[in-house]
Amino acid sequence: MAFWFHLKFGVDESMLGLIFFGANILAGVSALLAGRLAAKFGLINTLVPSNFLLFLVPLMPNLPLAIGLLMLRFSVPTRQSYTMTIVAPDQRSAASGVTTIARSIGAAISPVLSSLLLASPGLISAPFLVAGGVKIVYDLMLYRAFKSLKPHEKQL
Repeated sequence: MAFWFHLKFGVDESMLGLIFFGANILAGVSALLAGRLAAKFGLINTLVPSNFLLFLVPLMPNLPLAIGLLMLRFSVPTRQSYTMTIVAPDQRSAASGVTTIARSIGAAISPVLSSLLLASPGLISAPFLVAGGVKIVYDLMLYRAFKSLKPHEKQL
């Protein structure tokens, strides 16, 4: 993401640091507020909008709009919160480990794939579109499969 902001908008290192500092602060705050947001919207209902925002970032015509969408995307709670609610308490540690490993593998592979796309000037936005698109499809499948499943605490 940082390299894309640099290529697309000429953002320097100090501004990139501020962008991602702000994004990670928002992610931390949203994690703290996830319970309240879940009570209002339902955790599964926040999955697709989050990744749709990621998909829209490269379509923004200017830096402030791209940063705004990125910040908004980082302010939505993650699927990890939802996963933890549908797994029995004694299985949460194992479920967290499995999902973390899967994300780590994806994070390790994605720079190789995205660097191939970033090497072509016409495809510099493709990593956002591919990542956002794949995540949207995944989240829609997750939503379809689990929309009627109640969180574990509510099943008791």
